[in-house]
Amino acid sequence: MAKIHLWPEVPNIIDDLIHVSTTIETTNQSKFNLWYRFPIKYQDCLTDSCDPFVIATIFLAMSQGCDLIVHGQVSPSLLDNLNEFQLAWSSWKPKIYQKINITADVEKETKKNLEQEVAISAFSGGVDSCFTALCNTKGINLENKKNLQACLMVHGFDIPIKQQEVFARAFLTSQRITASLGLELIPMATNFRQVIKLNWEDVHGVAIASCFYLLTKMYNTGIIASSYSSFDLKGYNINTLPSSYSHKNAHLAWGTNPLTDLFLSSNSLKIVDHGDGYSRLQKIEQMLDWQEFLENLRVCWQGERKDVNCGHCEKCIRTILCFRALGYGLPPCFEEDITDREILNLKLRDYHIS
Repeated sequence: MAKIHLWPEVPNIIDDLIHVSTTIETTNQSKFNLWYRFPIKYQDCLTDSCDPFVIATIFLAMSQGCDLIVHGQVSPSLLDNLNEFQLAWSSWKPKIYQKINITADVEKETKKNLEQEVAISAFSGGVDSCFTALCNTKGINLENKKNLQACLMVHGFDIPIKQQEVFARAFLTSQRITASLGLELIPMATNFRQVIKLNWEDVHGVAIASCFYLLTKMYNTGIIASSYSSFDLKGYNINTLPSSYSHKNAHLAWGTNPLTDLFLSSNSLKIVDHGDGYSRLQKIEQMLDWQEFLENLRVCWQGERKDVNCGHCEKCIRTILCFRALGYGLPPCFEEDITDREILNLKLRDYHIS
């Protein structure tokens, strides 16, 4: 089988940012660089492992049918879990992804620096991530509450990497939300979407997880706010899926889902979903008294400006309708209300929406 090689680079510091990268060498010997950068104040969080790069490139290797050769250290526990991850995705989309082998120069678990749970959550400023942050700080659904200490907002995911000023404005908006909960918001940037040119609906989960894995010296739990609700699981009990159902029976082929997200975990980092027991409407209902949420919610990714809500795209309209259904009216994060014609012309594009 053809091979893809990962050559990790030595981290370097430029303009108060720490740059972490790997060179990806493909089968035709072409090379390109996958990089991440974040403020130097977080350099003590940085892992010594190549786990982030393996997570980031797993779909690339599967889509090309290439074994992945890692010239560095990888956690055996992660490799074991990625076997299950691959089985699921190659069953769901066999024409696109096939199972491959992953080998590393050094297979060794990352040293655990934390005795107790310290969690970090992905944060976009949208409904799902706001709900997850609130639940894990203010105590909604206490039995599943994580020790959430920080949130992570990544430039290069929904806001193009070249739009630095736009991201800066969106970050400040999101920071007002997280600050109201006493949470630090960590900025990170990556060229993941420019390098891993695959369907974002498939790969956004590994993109998020790869960012978490960079910070495993400080955080041992990474929380992904679920865009699924239990209503989307079509009658499946997710707690029994691994043993009672084959992967082919579970139609959850969305980049973040409560089945395969678990298989992105290792001994040093547990990846967990949060919020799949609530519909989008139920989540918003829990946050109607949270002023910072109402003023700074950002759901839009289709509008011309990525740092504000356009108020006219499918997601903006759908969100406004949720507030209407709850008897709230137009929240202050939207500049103007939608028209009846916009409602009548609305076409839902996401099959997983509830």
